[in-house]
Amino acid sequence: MPWVSIGLTVTWVFYALCKKQLPIGPNQGFLLEVLILFVPALAYVGWLSSQDQNHFDLSMTHNTWLLLGCGLITAVPLLLYANGAKGLQLTSIAIMQYIAPTLIFLVAVFVFDEEFGQARIIAFPMIWAALIIYSVSMFRNMRRA
Repeated sequence: MPWVSIGLTVTWVFYALCKKQLPIGPNQGFLLEVLILFVPALAYVGWLSSQDQNHFDLSMTHNTWLLLGCGLITAVPLLLYANGAKGLQLTSIAIMQYIAPTLIFLVAVFVFDEEFGQARIIAFPMIWAALIIYSVSMFRNMRRA
């Protein structure tokens, strides 16, 4: 049984549902997430410092600036995504979540010559056929309403 995959799916569904139902805006939601994760992150940095494995120090070295920049580069797209996704239905977001993995898969196969075995030949079209069937029925229901 693929417990990790099932666990990720279930936790992301609850995360998306809770995020969608919060009576706060996407920027405030992002701030709330950062504040919730701040204490565990600070504890982890403290533990790394005690083990002499910390690359984040207060002397503002090259590594410190790179780590701060990575935080900014990560936060900006997340804020843009959160602001854009707030007005969409969860079904629309779910369908769009297949685009990035599909593009990564196509780059792996056609650019990096990754093996495209029999299991993938069967699974890939089945996934997209299911998405097309789901999308068509969703669009038909939207037109009726």
